[in-house]
Amino acid sequence: MKYFYFFGNGNAEGDSSMKDILGGKGANLAEMTNIGLPVPAGFTISTTCCLDFLAKGTYPEGFDETMKEYLKKLEEAADKKFGDGENPLLVSVRSGAKFSMPGMMDTILNLGLNDETVKGVIKQTGNERFAYDSYRRFIMMFGNVVKNISHDFFEEVMDEKKADKGVKEDTELTSEDLKELVVQYKEIVKKVTGQPFPEKPIDQLYQAIEAVFGSWNNQRAITYRKLNSIPDDLGTAVNVQSM
Repeated sequence: MKYFYFFGNGNAEGDSSMKDILGGKGANLAEMTNIGLPVPAGFTISTTCCLDFLAKGTYPEGFDETMKEYLKKLEEAADKKFGDGENPLLVSVRSGAKFSMPGMMDTILNLGLNDETVKGVIKQTGNERFAYDSYRRFIMMFGNVVKNISHDFFEEVMDEKKADKGVKEDTELTSEDLKELVVQYKEIVKKVTGQPFPEKPIDQLYQAIEAVFGSWNNQRAITYRKLNSIPDDLGTAVNVQSM
């Protein structure tokens, strides 16, 4: 069974008629790619894969090999390398069910950032502050979405940092301040979960996909489906797309 569908460079393995399999977002990304719009490359993991994962608690047979194949396609299309310290590929990981469920399921941005790839972002942008601000935001988002850590833990540390520096706005913190926050945010992840923040981008990706699949059955999504008469057996696709 096919679980992965690529889109990029003007070609897609799907179209707008495939919302049952690709979800609304994935089907529309494929359609926009096919008609020539400049859509950043990516791939969609099907709703079928989601339902299989939720039923069995594990990825289907052959998932790892196919993931590697599609990551390589994405690297080639984006001309970047996942986990590279010079020219890193960063991705968004987004849910996408057949019917729109805004804000009900999970999204993670800038996945792939770690202590090495942040150096590549600095080289590409020439902006150390931007790179470390993106990194600390990613850790907070990953911690909240994947590890179920309350935003309050991170915001408390941010408020302490601003108080220490005598500033009121996040934008007044320096790159060194943000670098220190990255370390502190990782300490929060380890303290709350008992596990270190995953440094390997591939580990980040697997955990994020599982979180998006799992978000199909979070309470707010279940309630939204009930209120809007959306069936519970559709599942959500996962869209992994170059930032």
